[in-house]
Amino acid sequence: MEMTLLLNSTYEPLRVVHWQKAIALLWQGKVEVLEVYDREIHGISLSIKLPAVMRLLKLVKLKDSHRAVKFSRINIFTRDGYTCQYCNHKFRTEELTFDHVVPIAKGGKKTWENIVTACWRCNNKKSGRTPEEAGMKLKKRPVKPRWSPVITITIGIRNTPESWRDYLYWNMELEADPADT
Repeated sequence: MEMTLLLNSTYEPLRVVHWQKAIALLWQGKVEVLEVYDREIHGISLSIKLPAVMRLLKLVKLKDSHRAVKFSRINIFTRDGYTCQYCNHKFRTEELTFDHVVPIAKGGKKTWENIVTACWRCNNKKSGRTPEEAGMKLKKRPVKPRWSPVITITIGIRNTPESWRDYLYWNMELEADPADT
């Protein structure tokens, strides 16, 4: 069954909820429905179109920790565009690992600024050395991402329901769909 995009009262995406949770929030009077799917759910005495996008009527204040991008392997790969930061080749997820720019043995930390995406070959070549010691050069200096974490809740633009796009991607340019060209 479909999932529902839940927005704060400010139209900021909060999370994706199961359709049953969406109906419960609607029934409790906590949300307004902004977009619906073609599908309906039927009760004994009523039918309701499944909500695709809903907005909370009261503002939910988020802590900064909820706005931060989670430090994870997949988010490191996403930040670096699934590209080895040493050889500059793009790889599939299973062909990648991450590398400490300054190795832990040399005082390197597990931070956004010290970890980059690397292919297995480059990671083995660099080994426990700094890039300079290994005669390797980084494509770009690693930094903490600034993208909105709500974008990470989507599976990808091709799989995102059309009705969500106006609410998720208002601050970024969409790629042209090959079907449109």
